[in-house]
Amino acid sequence: MGAYFEQGVPQGSGRGQVMGIRSVALATAGMLCFAQVLAAPVGTTRLIIKLRPTASAETQAAKQITARSAIQSGTDRARRLATHSGLPLRGTRDLGNGMVGLALQAPLAGDTLDETLAALRADPDIEFAEVDQRRYARALPSDPLYTTQWYQQGVETAAPNFEAAWDTTTGAADTVIAVLDSGIRFEHPDLTGRVLPGYDFVSEESGTSFVAANDGDDWDADASDPGDWVTSSESASGPLAGCDVVPSSWHGTRVASMIGAATNNGAGNAGSTWTGNVLPVRVLGKCGGYDSDIVAGMRWAAGLPLAGAPVNPTPARILNLSLGGPGTCAAAYVNVLAELTAAGVLVVVSAGNLAGPVETPANCSGALAVAGLRHVGTKVGFSSFGPEVGISAPGGNCPSTPLLCEYFLAAATNAGPTVATASTYTAATDAIPSIGTSFSAPIISAIAGLMRAVNDELTTTELITRIKGSARPFPAPEPGLPTCPALGPGGQCNCTTSTCGAGIADAPEAIAEALRPIARIVAPAGAAAGQNVMLNGSTSGAARNRTVASYAWTGVSGNTALVGATNGPTVMVAMPASGQVTVRLAVTDELGRADASEVTLGVVAGG
Repeated sequence: MGAYFEQGVPQGSGRGQVMGIRSVALATAGMLCFAQVLAAPVGTTRLIIKLRPTASAETQAAKQITARSAIQSGTDRARRLATHSGLPLRGTRDLGNGMVGLALQAPLAGDTLDETLAALRADPDIEFAEVDQRRYARALPSDPLYTTQWYQQGVETAAPNFEAAWDTTTGAADTVIAVLDSGIRFEHPDLTGRVLPGYDFVSEESGTSFVAANDGDDWDADASDPGDWVTSSESASGPLAGCDVVPSSWHGTRVASMIGAATNNGAGNAGSTWTGNVLPVRVLGKCGGYDSDIVAGMRWAAGLPLAGAPVNPTPARILNLSLGGPGTCAAAYVNVLAELTAAGVLVVVSAGNLAGPVETPANCSGALAVAGLRHVGTKVGFSSFGPEVGISAPGGNCPSTPLLCEYFLAAATNAGPTVATASTYTAATDAIPSIGTSFSAPIISAIAGLMRAVNDELTTTELITRIKGSARPFPAPEPGLPTCPALGPGGQCNCTTSTCGAGIADAPEAIAEALRPIARIVAPAGAAAGQNVMLNGSTSGAARNRTVASYAWTGVSGNTALVGATNGPTVMVAMPASGQVTVRLAVTDELGRADASEVTLGVVAGG
């Protein structure tokens, strides 16, 4: 960017710091990235104004005067206006279309800056005036395999675009996300430093049989993954009879790394959250796991008391369940989900990989079910779908050939086909690539973690509502592909909101939703005619480090009469002779972010 000029003399670059932030270049592992570093609030020496057209300017335009003369005229007017406003200028720059950049002799901050902008905006010759703010390169991790993590970069239709979200937050140290899965490999270098000890809830078959657990004992404090391979002989008879013959999946390690791999450390993959902890809860062994173990693991992960296990010292408010099976929701899941919802815990569950109805426990009320998308935003063939789905995210897909899975979901894993050997990472050429709704769910869990990082007051219901409300619409139908629930080749179809949830998960929009305050109304179920009823909005909340700055109560419908002040945390409603009234509460924080809620009251019969 060139220098400012005043009377044809270069006056320097005008490097005013804005909003107390400065940009620092960091050279890490051969990559140049930029970080935003808090600095002292020194104010700004740069403003932008737009001049309103004048009659003389219109005459000059009609005469087609030279561009140089027009520029001189605009900057001259800007200088005169600045002088009239008592604003000492160091230089000006014509920015085109009536806009002029102003370089000030001294920085402005706080009330002085606000008063200056107000005076400029009040001038009839000025259309707008604003601070010339700094902008920054996106916050990019230095992890070398980040280039393969397309879903984090926002380069495809289905990508949630964590890259844009990280400009606002990369997580919070007090956020804990539990991964209920096959356990993890603690020694993996991309999981060190962010993984808590966890617990193992995989049961024995009998007092002397631990085939499925594969670790020689029942519940214990070791959440490491010993491997979940199944041999042909194990599949033929015994506790694992009928199970698929498979190598070890290292499934929990993959899922955990998508949420919380060590990030910006110049090695491996980038986690979708950079800060906070992952709590491994082992509930799957060889050939899966039982509902009883999973339910126990859910309660323990959330910090609820559980006989036979110590109290969890680091309870999680987000649980990721990349697991499930066919059938209706079991009563045990109904019970525990109600308990966890009341405790403010969000349970994110993969919808399933059978290209049919949503599996359980994703189909249970209170769970946030996640379906899988192709990179172009249509339902990926294997993904289950249906009305129980809350949101969709990338599930990974291989448009060319399974031998080269271009849109796999990169994750940490282990090279061992049975027991653990070398730590490694998934790749496009893997025989079993990282695809499936198992890897859609941790994307949503990570988004929820970033949302809690900026607003930890959100209840489970509020968190789900805002995740859904921030979703991007599904793309226009792909020609030649049927609309779900009809299925095309390989189970693919064009998504609708009744089959694939509210839309495509959008990380930056979800964070923007989380940053808004929360309007809450506590009200009685009803009241007698003529009675005054108090509505209480004092439980409304705001994002971290923010407060509710204002309340505004209004009547929406019915014969509503509000008694007394309507700008406080409570309001009195005079109930009518009959019928219902609806009252609305709008709350605003000190940054102007807003939220609203409504409540309907009915007159109690015979009251």
